[in-house]
Amino acid sequence: MQDSPLRYLTLIIVAFVFVLSLTIALLTHGGWWLVLLSGALTGVGIADYLQPKRAILRNYPILAHFRFFFEMIRPEIRQYLLEEDTEQNPFSRNQRSIVYQRAKQVLDKRPFGTQLDVYQAGYEWVNHSIAPAKVQHHDFRIVIGAGRAQPYSASVFNISAMSFGALSANAIRALNQGAKKGKFMHDTGEGSISRYHRPEQPDDSGGDLVWEIASGYFGCRNPDGSFCEEKFVENATGAQVKLIEVKLSQGAKPGHGGVLPGAKVSAEIAAARGVPPGVDCVSPAAHSAFDSPVGLLQFVDRLRNLSGGKPTGFKLAIGHPWEFFGIVKAMLQTGILPDFIVVDGGEGGTGAAPVEFTDHVGMPLQEALLLVHNALVGANLRSKIKIGASGKIVTAFDIVRTLAFGADWCNSARGFMFALGCIQSQSCHTGKCPTGVATQDKLRQRALVVPDKAERVAHFHENTLKALAELIAAVGLQHPSELRPHHVVRRLSPNRVALASALLEYIDAGALLANAVPVHLPEVFKKYWPLARAESFHLIQ
Repeated sequence: MQDSPLRYLTLIIVAFVFVLSLTIALLTHGGWWLVLLSGALTGVGIADYLQPKRAILRNYPILAHFRFFFEMIRPEIRQYLLEEDTEQNPFSRNQRSIVYQRAKQVLDKRPFGTQLDVYQAGYEWVNHSIAPAKVQHHDFRIVIGAGRAQPYSASVFNISAMSFGALSANAIRALNQGAKKGKFMHDTGEGSISRYHRPEQPDDSGGDLVWEIASGYFGCRNPDGSFCEEKFVENATGAQVKLIEVKLSQGAKPGHGGVLPGAKVSAEIAAARGVPPGVDCVSPAAHSAFDSPVGLLQFVDRLRNLSGGKPTGFKLAIGHPWEFFGIVKAMLQTGILPDFIVVDGGEGGTGAAPVEFTDHVGMPLQEALLLVHNALVGANLRSKIKIGASGKIVTAFDIVRTLAFGADWCNSARGFMFALGCIQSQSCHTGKCPTGVATQDKLRQRALVVPDKAERVAHFHENTLKALAELIAAVGLQHPSELRPHHVVRRLSPNRVALASALLEYIDAGALLANAVPVHLPEVFKKYWPLARAESFHLIQ
């Protein structure tokens, strides 16, 4: 097929205008602005035609730039002009607005009734009591690691794992200072403890930290990437570190690992992680310190002892159910128990990931939480191990539902990003975050003023817990720990509803033990519990 000159119509027109305007300018001694404009556009068009990298620019000089411009601003157009208030992609305008309002201490009430379709399948609510309770305070807490040398009294709502490197220095500072003001905990993410997690003044104290230890052992690694005991002790025994968390996987990209390109490994990131600056920083898909359920628990116990008895546990997104069953069997076999388990939902998180992993890898939070809770109940271990949960939790109702389904506390990452000013531009992985939250660009992150944002983080936490207290009181309870599945109702169809306790299969205490009386078990337990083993993450063949 012969090339059509119509493809270059824009360039031809601009070139014609340039020649025409130049002629007119020379004859009339005016109109030079048109000459400059058309000349510039002609230059752009010729450059587009000659460049070898973008076919669309070669085929449609000048005009293709409009396509790129509208593609670039499409998220903003959709978000601000086209998006419905209740459209959750991934968070609705209503969800973001409630965070902004609570963070800024402005009115968070809404008139004229709900915008949700209460007769649509999937709609959920909590039943209230005719005799509501009188809740005396909103600072709801649980004890993690009771009986250990250094137990920790934790808020039921905390900051989930986000690393320095993924977030800017100012974002980390604001989160940690906000956590200190609100007396709740701040998970470091796998990027370890940076100087921005520490107090700016030596005589000050920082916010409580959960130190996350991932497969790269950042902050406690040898030059070859293996675990370093001495470096671990140096960080773990600091007063600011309250919990130690071994990360097995995360909801954004479970089973994937990752690489931070050397160009992004600045001197500050390298210092926090204990890696050389300017060199690719690798997070392996699996740990090198253990390779079995028994090995995992032995590693957890080792870290607990090295830290001086601080509560120690692990975090994971649930994949193959028999792998977690193997961990539970290892608990029964060795007697070694984690103090807590954090269940990360497969809904994804702040970490950028291949779209296949974001959309189709990892068990969603509700099913994952149910499996972990049931396995511990069935092994008579639930009362000895606390469960945290994370996955699209931003409102008090999110917390109510998650605690009712089996968690002891909730973590939120994106909710606290909104409190920092995130506008969900979804440019976290590009380094061009417009609000300075998820970028290492010094100029961009100057927009994030730490003292102001720290106040907003603390306010979001406090006002969310106040809303939680009101919900708990309306249900007729005194503490969120009293929530159970029967408090939550879910619509199945326009004319059918059910209590969550009827929809979710909960098993009896001790039902998985060897001497248990045979009872009904969910299919996943009947099939995979007998095949799971403490000595390996693989099934018995």
